[in-house]
Amino acid sequence: MKHIIAYLLMFCSFIALPGCGESAKPSGDPGNLEKLVEEMAVDYGTYGEEAKDRIHKLLNDLSNADKAAGIKWEKIMDLWGSNGLGLPIHYDILPDGLPDTDELGIIVLGFQLNPDGTMKEELIERLTVALNSAKKYPNAYIVCTGGGTAFENESVSEAGEMAKWLIEHGIEKKRVIVEDNSITTAQNAIFTYDILTSGYPSVKKLAIVSSDYHIPTGELLFKAETILRANAPENEKLEVVSNAAWKAPSGSLSPMFQAGALIELFGDVKTAFDIYYDNYDIHGLPPLH
Repeated sequence: MKHIIAYLLMFCSFIALPGCGESAKPSGDPGNLEKLVEEMAVDYGTYGEEAKDRIHKLLNDLSNADKAAGIKWEKIMDLWGSNGLGLPIHYDILPDGLPDTDELGIIVLGFQLNPDGTMKEELIERLTVALNSAKKYPNAYIVCTGGGTAFENESVSEAGEMAKWLIEHGIEKKRVIVEDNSITTAQNAIFTYDILTSGYPSVKKLAIVSSDYHIPTGELLFKAETILRANAPENEKLEVVSNAAWKAPSGSLSPMFQAGALIELFGDVKTAFDIYYDNYDIHGLPPLH
């Protein structure tokens, strides 16, 4: 696993900010922009609405340094602070009314594998929700996300095992897309965006499938990635339109975890992993060295 993370760090360091994919380069000093974004994320992750005056000032500073970046991050911060983030959650199957065409991409978020490479119950439950939804929308693509997280079996990945399970349960292989390089939710968003926009141009609408406690974070990160990648406001190539979830008996993701994930989207992987380790470690991520 260590060599995977090292590769991802190298990969992110060579790609233009924000995010790890193609996007317009910021016009301001990258170091200053990164500092402002990280301060905003950490302030909100720590203090929530109590930090709104501080965040407003940081957004002004960001806009003065790079107007486009300021507009994007104002939109992301509004999204993060919204009471409706991730709501309503649809249990067990996607709701009615979504596109019944290949315009729809069902994004199934992975979960750490057992050490031997087998899937844990939580991941199988997420896949069951995805299977129900894929049968309801038979023209949609299904994107399985997640890299190698089996410490005793480096030959398997979350996404690979997920894809095999879906195909074994009757989903056509041509409908299943495998994103098997990511080990965090932020990387799920980054790499899925790359795959869909480069290889599946018909997909415009996204539905997130995960455990219920994970849906708001998944929605935040996938929406934030589309905002960061857009060449102009309201010109996002992908749109998150719905979700379906397994009702988990327990689980949570803290605002500080979300702060780290947004910092990771902006490109500072090391700081993001420091936050994951120090504040919240839902996936048992390996050391970053």
